[in-house]
Amino acid sequence: MKIKQELDAHAHIEESIFYPYCLKNGDEELQKIVFEGIEEHKQVKLFLAEMNDESGNQPEFKAKMTVLIEDVEHHVQEEEGEMFEMVEDQFDEETLNRLGAQMRAEKDRFMSQLSRAASAQ
Repeated sequence: MKIKQELDAHAHIEESIFYPYCLKNGDEELQKIVFEGIEEHKQVKLFLAEMNDESGNQPEFKAKMTVLIEDVEHHVQEEEGEMFEMVEDQFDEETLNRLGAQMRAEKDRFMSQLSRAASAQ
């Protein structure tokens, strides 16, 4: 499922690069919203795991997809509306560019790994 790959990659790069940096170097308010993001990732992963066992035609699958979309939209709104402003205020442009480059490289590596795993099946 393409959406699962994209959401897994999103969570992976944030949890392995972005969130740890923010937790280590951000203020208390930024740390609080990062912890919320981590919990939201856990919810999304649980939904995706449940949906993996269901057919897209089942009513349960469609209901879960609706909730998943709502959860992801909320997560994105929080990141873009609150977290990113805090990050821009607390970290300089060089740091943000470095983190962005690390995250892009890790996403490419992660997606290649997922592709290889899918091809092997």
